[in-house]
Amino acid sequence: MKSWMGLTLKIAAAYNILWGAWVVLFPLHFFELVGMEPPRHEMIWQGMGMVIGVYGLGYWWASFDPIRHWPIVAVGFLGKIFGPIGFVYNYYLNEVPAAFAYTLITNDFIWWIPFFLILQTVHQVGWPLTSSVPKSAKV
Repeated sequence: MKSWMGLTLKIAAAYNILWGAWVVLFPLHFFELVGMEPPRHEMIWQGMGMVIGVYGLGYWWASFDPIRHWPIVAVGFLGKIFGPIGFVYNYYLNEVPAAFAYTLITNDFIWWIPFFLILQTVHQVGWPLTSSVPKSAKV
């Protein structure tokens, strides 16, 4: 049962690490590809790349036991929901052009179903909140 979840998280990890590295190393490339005006402070965009890359590390570690490490998946899933909401909000305020939506396809939308299914599976087997914590470590 867990093999597809682990594979999904490994693919998400690889994608996030590669995307994050691309944005950190070549911060203006995306904007050139879609014909957008580059950001005034590319360091902020590079910071976003760093955060996405770090998510990739979390997904990699979670891939070895997705049930136990479900909070990493949940945080990632929330980011994949809130990112598009933020885009829509800023699009309607004319703060961001429609071309920016291209980032949502591969960063968010394609992961909604697999991440949801992982969390649904965790819910079905029970939320393992304390099963792996040694009694001596409990306060």
